[in-house]
Amino acid sequence: MLRAALLTILLVAFEGHGVMARSKPGPTVIIVGAGMSGISAAKTLSEAGIKNLLILEATGRIGGRIHKTEFAGVNVETGASWVEGVNGQELNPIWNLARKLKLRTFFSDFENISANVYQQVNGLYDATVVQAALDRAVNVSKAAAVFSEALPPSGLEDISVLTFQRLQKHVPSTALDMVIDYSNHDGEFGEPPRVTSLQNTEPIPTFTNFGEDLYQVADPRGYESVVHELAHQFLGFDAKGTITDPRIKLNKVVNRIEYSRSGVIVETEDGSTYKSDYVMVSTSIGVLQTSLIKFEPDLPTWKILAIYQFSMAVYTRIFLKFPYKFWPSGNGTEYFLYASDRRGYYPIWQHVEYEYPGSNILIVTVSDEESRRIEQQPDSTTKDETMEVLRNMFGENIPEPTDILVPRWWSNRFYRGTYSNWPIGVSRYEFDQIRAPVGRVYFTGEHTSQPYSGYVHGAYLAGIDSALMMVGCIKYGSCDVQIEPKA
Repeated sequence: MLRAALLTILLVAFEGHGVMARSKPGPTVIIVGAGMSGISAAKTLSEAGIKNLLILEATGRIGGRIHKTEFAGVNVETGASWVEGVNGQELNPIWNLARKLKLRTFFSDFENISANVYQQVNGLYDATVVQAALDRAVNVSKAAAVFSEALPPSGLEDISVLTFQRLQKHVPSTALDMVIDYSNHDGEFGEPPRVTSLQNTEPIPTFTNFGEDLYQVADPRGYESVVHELAHQFLGFDAKGTITDPRIKLNKVVNRIEYSRSGVIVETEDGSTYKSDYVMVSTSIGVLQTSLIKFEPDLPTWKILAIYQFSMAVYTRIFLKFPYKFWPSGNGTEYFLYASDRRGYYPIWQHVEYEYPGSNILIVTVSDEESRRIEQQPDSTTKDETMEVLRNMFGENIPEPTDILVPRWWSNRFYRGTYSNWPIGVSRYEFDQIRAPVGRVYFTGEHTSQPYSGYVHGAYLAGIDSALMMVGCIKYGSCDVQIEPKA
């Protein structure tokens, strides 16, 4: 009896000093981030039999840059908003998930844009003038695709989109040409043609493989319900559908990853420490370019240089609520452009009367430097600027908005932007380096999907791809990832 009592006391004492905690097996894999790629990777690992997982998410929700926000009585998408690449020869996996969930989606029709382009002042352009400008841009784009496909696959002879425009003697300089150019390029990639790779955007693999149609998500459950659907396939949840699995921890901001040949140690800002055999980092490339997460030892130079060369774009959709509708409605009016002499100044507009009937909401899209500028100013200033533009289009007697929502993805330290853009100068060699693991530290995210970087389906497929690399290492000892030579 005495020996048993002493043993109990000793066990309690050792447990208080962490001995018992160390003797318990830790998770085989820690996943940093519960966005699309992190959840996709975790699901793939679980299906491969690696179920001893721990997901650490910096925010209080899963979904990452797919995020619904309540605005003016409806749930709007402040991050990813479309399923891009539909009705082609291959089935977009995100479209498949959206159909399975019966998400409310709406076809985005840009066919009548020639009748909906506004001058800086003096109302609409003549539709025939706009159509001629659109046709010029389309012809340059077709020529760019032919030129791009003739370039060596190494990417060493890649040029920027703007360089090719110069070769074609078509450098957009008028207000009309600039807004069309912005809609075609910045509106898709979040950055201007002067920094965007030609070889990796002409043609766009997403549309070549999956189809050219786009469907906007406008569902009360939010686009993020696609991520929840994946999570429900391997994490425990209660009768209400709320995830209760202890293998995912929210509000855990990872700020240090120590790695060695024997394992990894992950620390969070609240002082918690977690040990594991491997770690999968699914944060955005924008976060990797900051000092939020300290790697010990430092990542090798080849890895750091590859990360720093890539671009993190900023794409901002600003929401404005009005007391009543004053813009044209009906078929062929949903999207309209504002052609300012200042390129990228509140250029792309959309009413959402189909998606949110009776909401009286307008959305205006900006990107890159305009996004950064707007994020740093008061919303009241942004409201005044948008109203000046709207009055130039629709006259002085339009009402003031009753509410405004300005997402701030660039300012958010957990994202530092919206999605990656493949810039000129980054070849497939650097891309392979971005996705390659460093010892027991693996990386995933839309920025690691070579054909689909920047897209939701890219994040989903990247999670699977990175997880399978890890499975190969854990189960079969295939831990060396081959990187094609630069030449």
